[in-house]
Amino acid sequence: MTRDVGHTRSRPTSILVVDDHTTFAELLTGALSQEPGLESVGVAGGVETGVRLCAALRPDVVVMDYHLPDGNGLKASERILADRPETRVVMLTGNPEQIPLEAAAHTKICALLPKDCSLSTLLDTIRTARNGTLVVHPSIFLLAPKQPQPGNGRVPALTQRELEVLGLMAQGHGVGANARALRITPNTCRGYVKSILAKLDAHSQLEAVAKATKLGLLPGGR
Repeated sequence: MTRDVGHTRSRPTSILVVDDHTTFAELLTGALSQEPGLESVGVAGGVETGVRLCAALRPDVVVMDYHLPDGNGLKASERILADRPETRVVMLTGNPEQIPLEAAAHTKICALLPKDCSLSTLLDTIRTARNGTLVVHPSIFLLAPKQPQPGNGRVPALTQRELEVLGLMAQGHGVGANARALRITPNTCRGYVKSILAKLDAHSQLEAVAKATKLGLLPGGR
């Protein structure tokens, strides 16, 4: 049984690239072929082809461009995740100002990165994605459009520690890394995360960070 577990863990992370920029897609798949533990299984140039290939190839991770010729990456991600919720989707955008953060949060993609991020950042994100860790590049929150709040715009009262955890969440760190940074236990950190989600009426860390940015609780908000 131990051998089977080891074999499962050593299986390469399979990746489908969905991007209509041929040069970018070819460069990325070439880089993936040189990385141990990562395996490119296909390339699609649009929403329909991406959804179809994902169903056929069943990759662990999909690297998805937001702007596609026949739609956008969020719509494609919704369809992919409806069919296979365990698929991890890393979204890339060339213009963070145009991506709707709350819509991205509801889609349950696992990462948001600017398309001009470094290759090492993208590769690290792909590896982390398979573990289920949320990753959001800070520039996404700094450049995302801010929308007026309905009603009286009341801002939830977060404690200083909750604000610290929220700030680390916005940097894309996982619970373990956040706990180490704050010198608290992972269970305590998870408690803060649950409290933050409840106060912001959010269902995921991404949604919480998106709402906190709009409310001015994080740098770049309002």
